[in-house]
Amino acid sequence: MRFWRTCCTLKPWVNESRVHRGLWLSSLLVLLLLCTVLSVCVGSTSLSLSDALADLFSARTDSPLYRILVHVRLPRTLAALLTGAALSVSGVLIQGTLHNALAGPNIIGVNAGAGFCALLCGALFPALPRLVPAASFLGALATGLLIFTLSAVGGAGRLTIVLAGVAVSGILSAGIDAITVLFPDLAIGAASFMIGGFSGISRAQLFPAVWYLLSGLLCALFCGRMLNVLSLGEDTARSLGVRVTRTRLLLLALASLLAGASVSIGGLLGFVGLLVPHITRRLIGTEHRLLIPSSTLLGACFVLLCDTVSRVLFAPFEFPVGIVMSLCGGPFFLWLLLRAKGGMDDGIL
Repeated sequence: MRFWRTCCTLKPWVNESRVHRGLWLSSLLVLLLLCTVLSVCVGSTSLSLSDALADLFSARTDSPLYRILVHVRLPRTLAALLTGAALSVSGVLIQGTLHNALAGPNIIGVNAGAGFCALLCGALFPALPRLVPAASFLGALATGLLIFTLSAVGGAGRLTIVLAGVAVSGILSAGIDAITVLFPDLAIGAASFMIGGFSGISRAQLFPAVWYLLSGLLCALFCGRMLNVLSLGEDTARSLGVRVTRTRLLLLALASLLAGASVSIGGLLGFVGLLVPHITRRLIGTEHRLLIPSSTLLGACFVLLCDTVSRVLFAPFEFPVGIVMSLCGGPFFLWLLLRAKGGMDDGIL
């Protein structure tokens, strides 16, 4: 339970009332709508919302505005929205499964595993892009299972698990570099993939992963009760009839599905799955039945805003959104490490 106390030193302002929960989620939905409109309309070429809607519904395919909207802005906005939601929920599931406040898809190497298998699939089967999301999922799952094994069998401390994840991530990053050396044709795309971003994403690239993301997010919405029970401790969970090991494996597989599909379209975006769940916990507490949908909406808003900023910061030159996220998430991660009196002592985690 120290994990949850560490995450929630501030008193949540959203109480248990259904009215307050409804207002909170409604506010996030409105915020998401505003971020979506901003993402569609703002960029190197600004679009008027009324003109964009008029061209979209009239299906004027010969209009430059229609082409920009349908072939550039909408796929990119949808990719950022789904990726932010999926990575945030993946972070919630991983932190809850491992009982570790410092765990996250990129911190423990899940993203790196997905990225390695995605690039390997692209190198070996360039004519089959629809295999990339499945390969990303398998890579994320294999990495997650490795970290889970270390935590369950090896008796490793929580900080040790994070450090092991960093080591695994380093090995997989070396594997990614090896692929780009052995397959030079991938080198150009691999650079932007490793930084992370949505520049140039098309509907053909996006839609194979959409089904993975939507199904994973839908399943995650029903996992709140399981995570609540797991947070009570293994003995309590078993006394309530929960098969702890099987439940954790299922949750980890679901987190890997979300992270892997996100990596297949957005590249190795960092710190979303760490930063957003922490911010959400400080606002609403640790009730996972509210935490999961809240993280879904807040994560989508966060990535949409970061992507919009990356487009306008040095316009017309586009700044990679992965760098923007790392600049936000890196200091946050250091603060998490050092915020308690024990510093980096494993006992505070």
